[in-house]
Amino acid sequence: MKSVAIAGIGAVLAIVVVPFVGEISGITSGWLHNSAIAQNTKALKLSLIAEKQVLEKSKVTWEPLPVKAAVQPKDVLRYTLTAENQSDRQLKNIVINQAIPAGTVYILKSIHVSKPAKITYSLDRGRTFVENPTVSVTQPDGKVVTQPAPAVSYTFIRLQIPVITAREKVKATYETNVR
Repeated sequence: MKSVAIAGIGAVLAIVVVPFVGEISGITSGWLHNSAIAQNTKALKLSLIAEKQVLEKSKVTWEPLPVKAAVQPKDVLRYTLTAENQSDRQLKNIVINQAIPAGTVYILKSIHVSKPAKITYSLDRGRTFVENPTVSVTQPDGKVVTQPAPAVSYTFIRLQIPVITAREKVKATYETNVR
């Protein structure tokens, strides 16, 4: 059995507010792992919950996971990230970096966002992000070809949200398999 500490997963969230930081009261930029983070969470509140998929008689349901939960290899976990603008002003150019939890593999194309957002992925623990990650593979004949990156290579998801209006909530969900 493996344990997933949900509280630890929430700690990997990083928010970037660019370039209008000066226009948002209470938000300043700082650097942590090459990402700016919101220093004042009164403007943008983030929450992350995890659920485990339960299959019963061909019916799929989702069971909330407590802070420490035992999961088995091949279990499907769904994460819901909510970003809530708690201010009376719109927030512009919000960037949220979310790590794929250790011991899990991202299920390709499983992310859904409640409003338009640019979604990019990292294969290098959040140093670089691209829309369609690829890897170079050497063929038996020695030729190197570029192929779509396998799901196991994904380490972070980045959401770039142009605007979150005053008091608006934006939700993003994605799924992983337990290794």
